[in-house]
Amino acid sequence: MFHKAVKVKFLDGTAMEVLFQDGKVKHYDMALLFDKYPQLKALQDHQFFLSGKLIGAYGIMWNDDLDIETETIYEDGITVREEKLPASQAAASAIASARAMSGLSQKQLAAVTGIDQSDISKIERGMANPSVATLERIAGALGGQLSIRIVFSENG
Repeated sequence: MFHKAVKVKFLDGTAMEVLFQDGKVKHYDMALLFDKYPQLKALQDHQFFLSGKLIGAYGIMWNDDLDIETETIYEDGITVREEKLPASQAAASAIASARAMSGLSQKQLAAVTGIDQSDISKIERGMANPSVATLERIAGALGGQLSIRIVFSENG
C-alpha cells in the first residue's frame, strides 16, 4: 500500500517532516542516503534542498535527477507526532486503506457501488465532500460499516 503525503516541511540541514494522509508526521534526514546515493549530497546546499517540491502525493523532487519516494519516508522515517486531520482527509485515508486491503481497484469499487471512478479518486485524495449515503455505500462494498463520532471538548 502506498501512503499519500499531504505536506512537506524542510528543516535544518537535510532533514524534513512529511505529513501523511493518515495524520502521521514522519521525520526523515536525506543524509541517511548519501553513502548509497552519492548524488544526493547535492542536497547539502541548503538553498537547493529548500527548493524541493512534493510531486503529487508520492514523491519529493528537487530536479530531474534527485528525488525520493514518500513511501521510503513513511517506512524508514521516525514518527514524531500525529495530527488531527479534517474529516475529509480522515475519510479519504480510511477509504483508500480499506480499498487497498480488499484488493479492489478504484474501477472495481466503482462498479460495485455505482459511484463513478473519478469520484472515488477525488474522495480518496480528500478532494471531495461525499455525502453520508455515499460513504455508507463505499463502506458496505468494502465489507465495513460507516461509524460517525462527534467529540466535544471539555472547554465548551
